Amino acid sequence: MKESGEHTDSGEQVGGSVGYELKRAQHSLRLRLDEALREADLTTPQYAALTALAEAPGLSNAQLARRSFVTPQTMNQILKGLETAGLVSREGHPEHGRVLRSYLTGKGERLREECSGRVAAVEERMVAGLSGRQRQVLLEALRSCVRALGEDGP
Repeated sequence: MKESGEHTDSGEQVGGSVGYELKRAQHSLRLRLDEALREADLTTPQYAALTALAEAPGLSNAQLARRSFVTPQTMNQILKGLETAGLVSREGHPEHGRVLRSYLTGKGERLREECSGRVAAVEERMVAGLSGRQRQVLLEALRSCVRALGEDGP
């Protein structure tokens, strides 16, 4: 992997690209989250699904996939695993028979709550060198980038 400031084979400087640095930060964050959640036998997408269900119980597979940044097919596999582990229950939608709505079980909520501290610690580590104001500016800048690209997100 090229370090910040290095040049690609085509001569472009990759370290000067906002997109490149954003992807590096996202990659590092994902690695650290995976490490923190591994002790609880969860993956980052599984934790994302549990968190989304805590915030909005009854989401469909497609809704959870969008909120967790995975495909609906991948989310279906994630939900099957979470259901087998007793962390999630699913039931048919009253109006749309093929749609399954997902809910956290008590066990799922307890595990999500336990893991939320681990996730918060990773996020705190990521921004530890920033002042409160810098954190707020960063958050606003990232939201502005998302708006500029036309995606409101979950």
